Amino acid sequence: MTVRHHNISKRFSDLTASEAAMLIQNGQCVACSGFTPAGCAKAVPRALGERASSLHQLGENFRIKLLSGASTGDCIDGALSRANAIECKIPYQANKDLRTLINAGHIAYADLHLSRLCPFIHQGLWGPIHWAIVEVADYSQAGELLLTGSVGATPTFCQHAEKIILEHNTYHPTFIQGLHDIYTPSNPPHRKIIPLENVHDRIGTHVVQVDPQKIVGVVHTCEPDNVSDFKASNPIDQRIGELTAEFFIQEMENGRIPSSFLPIQSGVGNIANAVLKTMGEQAKIPPFAMYSEVAQNAVIELIQEESIYFASATALTVTNTWFQHIYNHWDFYKSKLVLRPEEITNHPEIIQRIGLLSLNTALEVDCFGNVNSTHICGNAIVNGIGGSGDFTRNAYISIFVLPSTTKNGTISGIVPFCSHIDHTEHDVQIIVTEQGIADLRGKSPTQRATCIVENCAHPDYKPLLRDYLRLGQSGHIKHDLNHAFSFHNAFLKTGDMRLCQFD
Repeated sequence: MTVRHHNISKRFSDLTASEAAMLIQNGQCVACSGFTPAGCAKAVPRALGERASSLHQLGENFRIKLLSGASTGDCIDGALSRANAIECKIPYQANKDLRTLINAGHIAYADLHLSRLCPFIHQGLWGPIHWAIVEVADYSQAGELLLTGSVGATPTFCQHAEKIILEHNTYHPTFIQGLHDIYTPSNPPHRKIIPLENVHDRIGTHVVQVDPQKIVGVVHTCEPDNVSDFKASNPIDQRIGELTAEFFIQEMENGRIPSSFLPIQSGVGNIANAVLKTMGEQAKIPPFAMYSEVAQNAVIELIQEESIYFASATALTVTNTWFQHIYNHWDFYKSKLVLRPEEITNHPEIIQRIGLLSLNTALEVDCFGNVNSTHICGNAIVNGIGGSGDFTRNAYISIFVLPSTTKNGTISGIVPFCSHIDHTEHDVQIIVTEQGIADLRGKSPTQRATCIVENCAHPDYKPLLRDYLRLGQSGHIKHDLNHAFSFHNAFLKTGDMRLCQFD
């Protein structure tokens, strides 16, 4: 069914952002569309922050429980944090102001596997969702919502929200209908097999269908997502990309990856962009498909160059220039892109079925293959686990990439024991730093430790790591608990892990 905005009746009231914000009350649960800045509600959350600030000046409390598909733009996570308007945030964040308040204990933060978000909402674990604020490119009086640059958890938010406020953003053209593939699995015991066998399959509808009686009004906007571009790759990022591409080629030559290749999942960031760019330049790697949470600039560039032939994501997280490029060449891109709910993008069933090659970034890896991707020195959250656990545990091959050192060599990416563990050694298969590759598949803990230290650690840290491994005298995993966090303690005391000393 075609959604045409100009045929809409006056069934839904037009609201200003301030009028919409006035409808939301202290202590309520608000779910906002968006996955990264892509597709996030903008005007109403900003107005909600302004309202909160005004109420606080009058001595009145105003804080909400905030749900989103993942991180959002500064207009949500940033504006509401600076206004002290967030009581609790679920399930992910990437905003400096929000992160500061979380680490200071002022905002309760539930860091969550993104595949768990929608099932937990279906189970009612966080109580009622009072409001969903949803950005749309178009809508109908029958409650058909054409989303914009992301899907995320928006269909689930709309299903469970008591009331819905729409932000009709005319920056996004209505001809993008067909970009989205909306499919929501049934709850157990009535859940059926998700009928997605190939990355390019479409199994749902183009629009989100909601009960029109839930829609209390429409705020009209015209505003891009304002996604920030990533920095240019440095030599370390490029070397990691080269090694990763070489690993894939070797796996193809050994017959573990078919000659037609397999779909790629890639996390967000500079290293991920470098890996994708290098893969696109490798003649021995055929054009491949992406099945990931986010399609970023590098993905669109590779589609343009025909190194990627199809990309499935839950968010189109590209800069304004690239968004306009996509819209200006829609006839080319419309058959090469699809956006799905994160309930599908991150679903273990699909990830296992299509044989995904998973690429994610680690903060640190320990000698025995555990990965920390979220916390600095075990305490301070950076962003969150996001979907990395969903992909790592269920991928055909799971790879973690990281530089061997950071902060001018004062921090080692390879440590005796991770200060926080997000991914255990049971799920981590391949580690890549600019120093080399550690293939952990089928290895015992002692074998893994030797492989990681000798192949991935920086030369400045190899002697220290070898000393640590000699300290462990017994057990299946030879940790020495007296010195397990010696690198971290040295950094906290001196600012340099290289000054670690074993008693």
